[in-house]
Amino acid sequence: MTSAVTVYLPLDSAAVSLRADDIALALCDHPEHRFDVVRTGSRGMHWLEPLLEIDLDGKRHGFGPVTTQNLDSIVTSLLDGQVDHPAYLGPVEDIPYFDQQERCIFERCGVIKPTDVEAYEAHGGLKGLRNALTMSAKDVCAEILDSGLRGRGGAGFPAGIKWNTVADAKADEKYIVVNADEGDSGTFADRMIMEGDPLLLLEGMVIAGIATGASKGIIYLRSEYPVAAEVLKNAVVSAKDFGLLGPDVLGSGRAFDVEIFMGAGAYICGEETSLLNSLEGKRGEVRAKPPIPAIHGLFGKPTLVHNVISLCSVPKILEKGAQFYCELGMGRSTGTMPFQLAGNVKRGGLFEAPFGMSIRELVEDVAGGTRSGRPIRAVQIGGPLGAYLPNDMLDLKLDYETLANSGAGIGHGGIVVFDDTVNLLEQARYAFEFCAEESCGKCTPCRIGSVRGVEAMDRLAAGADPEEQKQLIADLCEVMVDGSLCAMGGMTPIPVESAMKHFPEDFDVEKR
Repeated sequence: MTSAVTVYLPLDSAAVSLRADDIALALCDHPEHRFDVVRTGSRGMHWLEPLLEIDLDGKRHGFGPVTTQNLDSIVTSLLDGQVDHPAYLGPVEDIPYFDQQERCIFERCGVIKPTDVEAYEAHGGLKGLRNALTMSAKDVCAEILDSGLRGRGGAGFPAGIKWNTVADAKADEKYIVVNADEGDSGTFADRMIMEGDPLLLLEGMVIAGIATGASKGIIYLRSEYPVAAEVLKNAVVSAKDFGLLGPDVLGSGRAFDVEIFMGAGAYICGEETSLLNSLEGKRGEVRAKPPIPAIHGLFGKPTLVHNVISLCSVPKILEKGAQFYCELGMGRSTGTMPFQLAGNVKRGGLFEAPFGMSIRELVEDVAGGTRSGRPIRAVQIGGPLGAYLPNDMLDLKLDYETLANSGAGIGHGGIVVFDDTVNLLEQARYAFEFCAEESCGKCTPCRIGSVRGVEAMDRLAAGADPEEQKQLIADLCEVMVDGSLCAMGGMTPIPVESAMKHFPEDFDVEKR
């Protein structure tokens, strides 16, 4: 019997939605040839999914998108050693979209089986943790602070300050809590890394535990991610078997364990204090601050709350040092960011690069402009509560300070593109509607202000006393910013005000 041919196919949700599981089954049950199908994460080039890869001449070559219709001809091409198939892409890492990236976080995603700890280590994993185990907790915290790493969940708060606060707190127990409740529209980096390289997240959690004195970590995962849940569960088992988790981490005598908690689908639980309430079995609503979670968090204990990408950035810092990380990016925006390109784009997917690229470079050069072929009119950055920017602002650099000075923010790195058919009044109304649907209801400005905002937008669209409605909307935005307990209500005005500022013609209903 001939030996099996090894091929690589993503188990990522994006690929699965495009029938990657059916393709895997067809290869495994092929009537004439034997295939060893290794399920990996996604390379992030979603317009090419499902992407089938094979080793040729020491490089991984790709075919995509693969369908059940073209699979047989691809198999024939593979086995005949021919590469003139219409779906043949060449060496995957030479594809321009991929070649332009600098991958510090997603370097193994799409390369290895996600739960194989030995493969993870063979491809550079665990170096950061092994270095951390030779250092004092204080020095590990200092490395994170000196690196300039800022939280990738949206706020951009310096991670090192959080770490030092938790480390300095006195308590009999501390926690590392991962905010994996990735609910922003147009974002999928957390999901991709949890499905494609979950051991990186576990390594980052262990390093954080060593640095802060925590011995337990909890991953708060959104219920809409069943594939990530399954992969994470298997990764935790593999990590325990390897000794990466448990009472004696890599023989160091340090203890750290991880459990996975499934959320119930509430967007508000992406806010850290609401998430902590949910973990404690309470209603998912925002807590007043102070006290901050770093001092009085889960069950009243000091708690380091980070999003997935924040913790996945940590191993590389401990592997190569704070100086290496500082040299990536620009200004106070150090390191790399996985930008997620979505909406009306020709080439949607994940693109990891150091801070400092312009929005235009990403959406026009990398993503190829709109899928419709029409001109770009607006780009929303930072999820459903992010700003809408017009075409003439797309030369802004993607870093925290530049965008903040322009009334925008990077958020979780989601970038959603709209062509010239978009109606920004409708988009602004959606921001209010989204807040009304997802508010926890604890504070009046968010709970009531969002509903009044929807009503005012509807009256404005109908042409009922437009100037009065515009003034009412402005007043509502001011109250929501000043009076809301958390960013849910406080940030809802950002898409509303940016739409009204940059696209006033869509709100001049009397001139239509």
